[in-house]
Amino acid sequence: MTAHTPTVGEAIREAAQRLAETSDTARLDAEVLMAHALGCSRSSLLLAHMRDAAPPDFAPLVERRAAHEPVAYITGHQEFFGLPFAVGPEVLIPRGDSEVLVEAALAARPDARTVLDCGTGSGALLLAVLANLPEARGTGIDSSPSALAKAAENAASLGLTQRARMVAADWHVPGWADALGGPFDLILANPPYVETTIALDRSVAEYEPASALYSGELGLDDYRVLVPQLPLLLAPGGAALVEIGHQQAEAVAAIGAGSGLSSRLHRDLGNRPRVLEFSTAE
Repeated sequence: MTAHTPTVGEAIREAAQRLAETSDTARLDAEVLMAHALGCSRSSLLLAHMRDAAPPDFAPLVERRAAHEPVAYITGHQEFFGLPFAVGPEVLIPRGDSEVLVEAALAARPDARTVLDCGTGSGALLLAVLANLPEARGTGIDSSPSALAKAAENAASLGLTQRARMVAADWHVPGWADALGGPFDLILANPPYVETTIALDRSVAEYEPASALYSGELGLDDYRVLVPQLPLLLAPGGAALVEIGHQQAEAVAAIGAGSGLSSRLHRDLGNRPRVLEFSTAE
């Protein structure tokens, strides 16, 4: 008797049950992984492939997710601000909440011609802004060579190589900005801001790069170094958009005020403090 080969629909149901203890979005995870295994979109999967035989390489993907590996690392890509980005364990996975930063940047300086992204990672913030500002050019900096390589890969896939350059730089090192060619109309930053004492979800703590997550006992170490340098990097009338943890708005705004910067708070879709918009105080 030959073994029964499950259909795509059956395999997805079984996978969702398998992932229920790992993920709050077990069914969605299973569908995304199945679409990846089939090489099709999720909508195409649901409309046209549910009765097909499940591919043999689906089960190993499910086991990786059951071990808490993020879906985006398994598939190798993540959508952000309507754009596809290649991701891997060398960069943080772009989060939907960070789209607030892009929206705020575009609203603050729709006429921006020069953009700096501090801690560019996958390049998501910089490239999303440049995709919506066709006259602008941008520089993404990161201290990680592998992250810069991923950002350059994304710039190429989005057709933005001619307007986006990726530069190795570390704002903790004196003179790091000397070769960047500022000042800049827009500065974007999603620095590390997680407290070292916080217990993160395993899918984050065990897979995403710690150097891009943690920033001292209060999560403020990188703000204390980077924010005071923003006034020297901003062009007249420029704006700096900085992502923050939801309990850090007051502390980070105070760091900015001590450096002569005024701030405006932007909240994410969950109404949590998410981004501080800094400008030179009038």
